[in-house]
Amino acid sequence: MVHSLYSDKDIFLRELISNASDALDKLRFEQLTRTDLAASDLHIRIDVDRTARTVSVSDNGIGMTRDEVVKNIGTIARSGTREFLTSISEAQKDAQTRNVPPELIGQFGVGFYSAFMVADRITLVSRRAGQTTATRWESTGDGSYTLAEAERPTQGTTVTLHLKPADPEHSEHGRDYTADHVLKDIVKRYSDFVTYPIRMQRWRDGDQPSDPKVLEDETLNSMKAIWDRPRGEVTDTEYKEFYRHVAHDWTDPLRSIPIKIEGTLEAYALLYIPGKAPFDLYSAEMKRGVQLYVKRVFVMDECKELMPTHLRFVRGVVDAHDLSLNVSREILQKDRQIPVIRKQLVKKVLATLEDMKRGKLDERSEELGGGDPAGSAGGAGGKAPRGIDDDYLAVWAAFGPVLKEGLLAFAAADKDKLLDLVVAHSTHAADKMASLDDYVSRMKEGQDAIYFLAGPSYEAIARSPLLEAFTAKGYEVLLFTDPVDELWLERASKFKDKPLTSISRGEVKLGSDDERKQAAEALDEKQKEFADLLAYFRVQLQDEVKEVRLSSRLTSSPVCLVSDEHDLTPRMQKMLEQLGQKPPRIKPILELNPAHPLLPKLHALFAANKADPRLATYAQVLLGQAHLADSGQLPDPAGFARALGDLMLHGV
Repeated sequence: MVHSLYSDKDIFLRELISNASDALDKLRFEQLTRTDLAASDLHIRIDVDRTARTVSVSDNGIGMTRDEVVKNIGTIARSGTREFLTSISEAQKDAQTRNVPPELIGQFGVGFYSAFMVADRITLVSRRAGQTTATRWESTGDGSYTLAEAERPTQGTTVTLHLKPADPEHSEHGRDYTADHVLKDIVKRYSDFVTYPIRMQRWRDGDQPSDPKVLEDETLNSMKAIWDRPRGEVTDTEYKEFYRHVAHDWTDPLRSIPIKIEGTLEAYALLYIPGKAPFDLYSAEMKRGVQLYVKRVFVMDECKELMPTHLRFVRGVVDAHDLSLNVSREILQKDRQIPVIRKQLVKKVLATLEDMKRGKLDERSEELGGGDPAGSAGGAGGKAPRGIDDDYLAVWAAFGPVLKEGLLAFAAADKDKLLDLVVAHSTHAADKMASLDDYVSRMKEGQDAIYFLAGPSYEAIARSPLLEAFTAKGYEVLLFTDPVDELWLERASKFKDKPLTSISRGEVKLGSDDERKQAAEALDEKQKEFADLLAYFRVQLQDEVKEVRLSSRLTSSPVCLVSDEHDLTPRMQKMLEQLGQKPPRIKPILELNPAHPLLPKLHALFAANKADPRLATYAQVLLGQAHLADSGQLPDPAGFARALGDLMLHGV
């Protein structure tokens, strides 16, 4: 049973220390109504006998009577802590006093038995506070145990593990738990933030030559849970040092985010926005998720359930006070508190990123309403400077593509928050990034859409002929260059009721209604004039393009390639192919500039001799030009080279 719940043998010490911490909490609570109970120098102690191969964990807490030992230790999965909390809750229903119960950890009832992973026999001696007799419990883990009266000089409980033989050569026998460095390492990893001191004796040099060594107590845990302290009591240096401890990253974080969740549940968190992206950010093997604690006791290193994939760069710890300590991954996934905590964490992180984007000061208020899903995530004072803050630009450069992954399958409310965070290059100012809000604030009167263009790089799309008509008429276009942009822009159809419209798809209609009507009529006239030439090109290029038509988006370039309104873009098709899928081949549309001087010359050549072989060559050259302007690549470089050679040989 024990091996089915735990995969790491080191857990046994965490469980015993947690039980001891509970016993100390219970004593402090009972002392509120019983002044005869002693509660001074509360601590936990670890003693090792290397000769006998035993490890003992002791406390001077509440202890247990004989009946309590039978109920709590002699019955598997019976939790004395849970029963204690239940009895307190029932008593308070009728009591005048409302003493707050201690924040006890062990509410599952099997942690004690994890010690059988490393011990072949366990002896427990416990004396209840206020009593003079003690009880001895002993078992080899075979389903039976013995009970007897015992002596213990003080109140509390001592659990002694008679360890299995150590065999470092074979991993199934584990480490040598009589070694000081092994025990210290486990305490530091799992129980460093337990409220009470965890002590162990060690030798030190004496002051007298005749007494070279004496025994002294060494406290193994720091007892300082930085996330549990008010923000005003923690310095920036302390936050940075803890980040290095959690993230193993010596670059300072861009923002620390302390969080306190209260209401129907209680939890504390300290999250960080890193200053740089880890090398494995896009690897399936990336170590992601925040560290999970329960009442300051470490539970797991990567709790992926508390942070969505698109926030996998966030580092930090979450201390959930209402979870059971003895949680496995499967139990955690089913806990109803996890989605509530996760929602609050995501809300706070997104709010912090939004404040960074606006250049707001670091927040001083970290409280969240755990029971109110619509509760405020907190706000920051200070004036927002113009433009987007440099710290946020650093975040976006490192993690922007990851954040945009959340737009692929996100709830509507959170999707809007993520859209608020999106920034991109823009034709408005080449040296500045723009948010969607910035774009909307600059939209021309009568403009009903947010225009964008996606491509492989800023340099490529900034020179795209597709921008010509928009630039000429003063319409701003956002330029997106991340591969994920092709995906999320398909799904994010609107921002603040303004549709996001690709300028590389469908037909462009700019200006007022009258201007659009006049432009359409003029284009129809040109279409009729060049109809035969366009039909000829369509036949010549029928294997490569879906249609050849005149363009309303070109002003200086002769040709461009566009996609139909609902077709996959060429870049999207390539992405699907790289993922192992086989999308249907979709041909682009070739558009010719009716105002370019080349078109009348081609039309005159066609009118003079429809069988002129040069016309087919010109069709291939025009298509090659369009491909180069679109992606910088040619589907048939050799064919394009031959067409150019023929053109140079024969001339116009």
